Amino acid sequence: MENKELKENKIENKYGIEYTKVGDYYMPNLVLEKEEKIMLNKYGRMRLKFLKENKKAEYMIMFTKGTLNKHLKEIQETADNRINLIIEQLKKQNNLTEEMKNTDQLYWVSMMNNFKNTAEEIILKELIYV
Repeated sequence: MENKELKENKIENKYGIEYTKVGDYYMPNLVLEKEEKIMLNKYGRMRLKFLKENKKAEYMIMFTKGTLNKHLKEIQETADNRINLIIEQLKKQNNLTEEMKNTDQLYWVSMMNNFKNTAEEIILKELIYV
C-alpha cells in the first residue's frame, strides 16, 4: 500500500525529470552532482569574488554546470606557476643570485618583494580580472 502511494506521488515527464507531489503541487526532484572539494588559495578566492561581483552570468553558468570548482582550481594552479616563472625570469634579468642573499640581505629581500609584487600585478591582469 505504501509503495502504491509512493508511485502515485511520483511522476516523470518526457524529459526524464521526476516530480513528487507535495500537497496539491508537483515539485521537481532536482539534485546537484557532487563536486570535488578544493581549498582555494589567494588567487582562487580573488577569482571567485570577481566572478560573483562582475561576471554574474558566467558565474551562474559555471555553478549550475558544475564546472566552477574545476575553473577555480585551474586558475589558482596557473597563477602559482606563472608567478614562480615570472619571478625566476626577473631574477635572471636583474642578475639576482642566491649568493646575494648571504652577502646583502636587505637588497635581496627588497628585490624579491619587488619581483613578487610585479608578478602578482601581471597575474591579476592576465588571469584573475578578465
